[in-house]
Amino acid sequence: MKLNRTYLFIATSSLALILVLGIQVNWIFRAAEMKEELFNEKAQMVLSRTTESIRSDPQTCGKITACVETESAPGSAAILGTDEVHKIDSLFQYYMRIYNFRIEYTFVVAVKKPFKEVRDSRLAGSIYNQFLVDSPGKAGVELRLIFPDKKQYLMAEMGIPFFTSVILILVVLIMFWRTVLSLLKEKKISEHTTDFLNNMTHEFKTPLTNIALAGKMIGRQSVIGQEDKVKHYSGIILEENEKLRLQVEQVLSMTALERGEIPLQKAELDFHQLIQDSLKCISIQIENGDGKISLKLDAEKFILFGDRTHLINSICNLIDNAVKYSIGRPDLTIETSNNGADLVIVLSDKGIGVDRKYQKKVFDKFFRVPTGNVHNVKGFGLGLSYVKKIVELHCGNIELESEKGMGTRFTLRIPYV
Repeated sequence: MKLNRTYLFIATSSLALILVLGIQVNWIFRAAEMKEELFNEKAQMVLSRTTESIRSDPQTCGKITACVETESAPGSAAILGTDEVHKIDSLFQYYMRIYNFRIEYTFVVAVKKPFKEVRDSRLAGSIYNQFLVDSPGKAGVELRLIFPDKKQYLMAEMGIPFFTSVILILVVLIMFWRTVLSLLKEKKISEHTTDFLNNMTHEFKTPLTNIALAGKMIGRQSVIGQEDKVKHYSGIILEENEKLRLQVEQVLSMTALERGEIPLQKAELDFHQLIQDSLKCISIQIENGDGKISLKLDAEKFILFGDRTHLINSICNLIDNAVKYSIGRPDLTIETSNNGADLVIVLSDKGIGVDRKYQKKVFDKFFRVPTGNVHNVKGFGLGLSYVKKIVELHCGNIELESEKGMGTRFTLRIPYV
């Protein structure tokens, strides 16, 4: 239910953001249209006022008409005299200053007919024309105002609001998705933390219960005089206390490593001997399960520069996992070899394996692979995360290969001395 609410929130927020984005884009296009409409109005006003001024001067208007009728073929530009050109240009400049219109322009006077420059796609929408003289029975004379840089002018006018809008939209999109990813990450961490606390409660409850029961048994009158029973119950208390200590140490060590508070005490190590020492911590479990461990220590170079304690703990964690998730009798194989500048350590088992969809998550902190009907597997979900951290601190890497029901294979690569 909570997951559905989260996805509903994300979907609703995404839809709202898309709508805002659509509105913003529409506003940008509308603003561009308004800018062009305003440009067209100013151009038409400048052209109209200029045309009216020329018409109000009969002498200039007559000279322009005479030039068009005597020298220009239909559809071509007239060759005006210097005075007429100066007069028209002065009027255009005057009215463009009045309308605060600052853009390069050209103009022509021609007999009314499709002007050849109109066919040029670069000038489409950049030519404004108005009749200067429209005599019945004669071809009309047009004054044409041309803005070759109209598109660049409009882009410059729209530049600041357009780019600002685009940048703001991108910032909002990035921040939104960062927020969503953070939300999902925090939700995942929250779920893992809850699982961790539940597991830790159960892990601590069993030793504490055993310690309490053993203490009560020792306190019974019938047991006080029996040395063998007192020794047995005392052994249980010490054993369970050691389990608690190791569990607490595992949690504290992982937290300290995450913060970088535990410096590694590195020294030259014989990794083959380190593997033998690691087996001592797990040999009782192997014997109790009537299992076996096969060693194939074939590496010729096996001297590493590392922290003995943390490396032993890492190997113990991997072996412990193999025993926990075995089907029937534990059957483990540990192999070593050399590959370039690395010592390669392979730990493989014939256990229940890891489903493909969980293989990328097994090294995440607090993550535990669901075990279906197997409820006797205990742990905090810190083991593999701890191993990965230790291997990386030794400039190495760890890989997982597994197939459901066929077993698991961990490959560690650590540079040797």
